Amino acid sequence: MGFNGYSGILGLIILALDIWAIVSVVNSTASTGSKVIWVLVILILPVLGFLAWLMLGPKSAARGV
Repeated sequence: MGFNGYSGILGLIILALDIWAIVSVVNSTASTGSKVIWVLVILILPVLGFLAWLMLGPKSAARGV
């Protein structure tokens, strides 16, 4: 399995994480405008958008418990 095999697996992992991030954005309590911007950032910059949402996105109340 060369570089192409690993890049395919990495691509699927990034896709799954981006889908999770988009679902998380849509289900968040953020305003509609913020949700649209976050989804666009995640779609345009998949890796950086996911990492930004993970670190800067709204935190749920359950996370603090």
